[in-house]
Amino acid sequence: MSETQNKPKLSFWQIWNMSFGFLGIQFGFALQGGFMSRIFQTLGADKETIPLLWIAAPLTGLIVQPIVGYLSDRTWHPKFGRRRPFFLIGAILSTIALFFAPYSSALWIAAGSLWVLDASINISMEPFRALVADKLPDSQRSYGFVVQTLIIGIGTWIASNLPWLMTQIGIPNTAEPGVVPDTVKFAFAVGAVVLFSSILYTILTTEEYPPADLESFEKEKKESRGFFTGFKEIFRNIANMPEVMRKLGLVQFFSWFAFFTMWSFATPAITEHVFHATDTSSVEYNNAADSVGNYLGTYGLVSMFFALILAFVTSKVKINRKLVHMFSLIAGGCGFILIYFIREPWMLHLCFALVGIAWASILSMPYAMLSSSVNPNQMGVYMGIFNMFIVIPQIVAAIGGINFMYKLLFGEEVIFTMLLAGTSLIIAGLCNLLITNRAATHDG
Repeated sequence: MSETQNKPKLSFWQIWNMSFGFLGIQFGFALQGGFMSRIFQTLGADKETIPLLWIAAPLTGLIVQPIVGYLSDRTWHPKFGRRRPFFLIGAILSTIALFFAPYSSALWIAAGSLWVLDASINISMEPFRALVADKLPDSQRSYGFVVQTLIIGIGTWIASNLPWLMTQIGIPNTAEPGVVPDTVKFAFAVGAVVLFSSILYTILTTEEYPPADLESFEKEKKESRGFFTGFKEIFRNIANMPEVMRKLGLVQFFSWFAFFTMWSFATPAITEHVFHATDTSSVEYNNAADSVGNYLGTYGLVSMFFALILAFVTSKVKINRKLVHMFSLIAGGCGFILIYFIREPWMLHLCFALVGIAWASILSMPYAMLSSSVNPNQMGVYMGIFNMFIVIPQIVAAIGGINFMYKLLFGEEVIFTMLLAGTSLIIAGLCNLLITNRAATHDG
């Protein structure tokens, strides 16, 4: 009997508690993804340079994630567990970064704040992914990752709407040129509080399983200790990654290229194409930017409901993960493409509803497929390595991939970035057809 088969099934609320910290993590990501480009523009960044200002974040993730995963695999404390120490470290650093990011007085400070924020969130994020695989038998993996996605959807929707909500209660959403509006500052402060408190809740309510053979675990850790030994082991795991992981990597590349394009360009593209607002210090632009945050919140809200449906389905029947992921990504691609053709702003809700279906699947199905394909004792490091397929497309996009591709394929207008995002997401969906391992594509 395998290790995953020996694990007891957990209730919905046990899975909810151990995943609740993702509410705060997603607050951080949603505020970062929805409003850092707005902060960059407020501080004088040109639309063409925005992706470059984002580059430090994925570069950091490329380095941090495998190291954190490797270290968490080798960590065990009778009281604090394996993954929870990394939750706490990431929470403290992320909270500090969220508080100070909107007070940046220059572009280089804002870019540095984004770098620190992304690195700090990464310290917590992949250990959360690994925790689901640590705690759940294979038959509950899809269910567990979908519950995480449900929590992420709630966080995305609330966080994306925070600046709009602040405006509704009377907080100014405009400021002097070069100064970030108070609505954004208050939203980031709320995000910091939610991030820390939600991760602390998971730490206090979740226990972890010790290694199956603690004596062998300590012996192996002692024999493989050392800085360079760790790096060699990480590179060895990269070279020997399972075939399923390589194929999923292709799906991830096009998926995350699409979403990085959205995070970088949704605000300038939609404020210009739909609302015809280009002056970043004007009331019209800031109202439009608040509205974009509201529409972005739709994809979080829909991802929440889609995850809720998937949670119900996966708790009752076994699913084909590959087909669910393929059709979800294609739906999201169509949503991005439709942004170019809409005539009324309210239609953006329909576009981002389709994007939300893709987002729910991106945050659950690849991890369910991966966790059924790797050694349970190396779950953390492989979750960290898998992050390479998230950050590499972001790096490619940031160093000119977006600007080159949308102009080459579609034209000069910034709205064409959404057509590029849609095309990339549809390609990602079709790449799922390459995955043929039944253990990965079907629930155990």
